[in-house]
Parts: sequence; C-alpha cells; structure tokens
Amino acid sequence: MDLTRTGPGAMDPVAADLVLVDLGPGDPRMAADVAPLIRALRPRLSADAFTAFAEEGHAQGLRFTVAYDTATGRALGAATHRVLATSRGRLLFVDDLVTAAGSRGRGVGARLMAELERRGRAEGCARLELDSGTTNVDAHRFYHARRLTVAAFHFGRELEPDSGGGRSGTDGGSGTDEGSSRDGDSGTDADPATDRGSAGR
Repeated sequence: MDLTRTGPGAMDPVAADLVLVDLGPGDPRMAADVAPLIRALRPRLSADAFTAFAEEGHAQGLRFTVAYDTATGRALGAATHRVLATSRGRLLFVDDLVTAAGSRGRGVGARLMAELERRGRAEGCARLELDSGTTNVDAHRFYHARRLTVAAFHFGRELEPDSGGGRSGTDGGSGTDEGSSRDGDSGTDADPATDRGSAGR
C-alpha cells in the first residue's frame, strides 16, 4: 500500500502511470508477474504452490488485479480479492495487497485500494475488509490513513493433516497485504517471522 515515503528502498515520490489488469490461471503473466509479488509477501509459497493456489482460488471467486507501469510494462503491485456473502452482509475481502519493493511510495497501493473500493460498491458490497499481521505497522498506518478501522480480532490455528492424507495448506494465514509491496506497508500473516501476512501491503 502506498505510504509515500522516502528513505532506504524508496523511489522518487513520483506517481506511477498505471493500468490495472485482471489476470487468471493460464495467463503466462501469472507466473511472470503475479507470482513474484505474492511470493515476496509469502516466502513459504513455492512456485508450484502458487500455481495450485491461483487455480483453486480463482475457481472459488478469487480475482487477481495487477498494476502495470504504462511506461515500462512492469508489474508494480497486485491485489487478490473476492466478494463474500456473510451474515453481516455482502463484502469485498482483500486476501493480498502487495507493492514491488522498488516501487513503494509511488501511489501503487493507493490506486489498487481505490479500485477495490470502486469494485466493492459496484458489486453491492457493504464493506471492504482485510487482515493485517499484528507486527505490520507500516501496513497499519497505510490502512488507517484510508479510514479502515480495526473491527475484530482474527483467530486461527494450524490443522494437522488427516492421517488419511488430506490436503495440506500452502500458507499459514489469509493475507491481505499490499505487502511485499508495500507502498509503505508490510505484509501481515499468522506467522510474522516468515510471512508478510494477509493483505500484506
């Protein structure tokens, strides 16, 4: 997410000219552009696990929105998101929000968030929600600056595989980080020591 800042790892605070594109499984840009962004947010996710996650998630309604620099064609950030029907109403949930390390502070995260809000309204959602790891204070600042509030605690625990050979997960938490990207945001996951976290930013 975008925290327009200066300092080590930050680029000139010049807003990137972006085009947002939705990608899906089978598109070669998923492996070339999206996987490196999400895997930077979630270091435990292998290339093969990303492919499997993308295919299964897409079938469940997960969408991959990528921010490309129109001048260079480089992917500068990505958001994974889905519309959920809940007992609290229809909501747009952001699983991952990440900005490429060298592009933080250029408005990439802010542009993605604005697009997510627009899509949520268009889909009749009452809320936009995401998770952010408890130690990801840069992401928290980014979200607070965009009027997101801390409304709940997110609890979770690891599940041991069935002895009969159930499916094992690829990540410890649900992410929503603009994460590795972080326009000034770091990821937020259940295991902050190894994962940037949900909605990483």
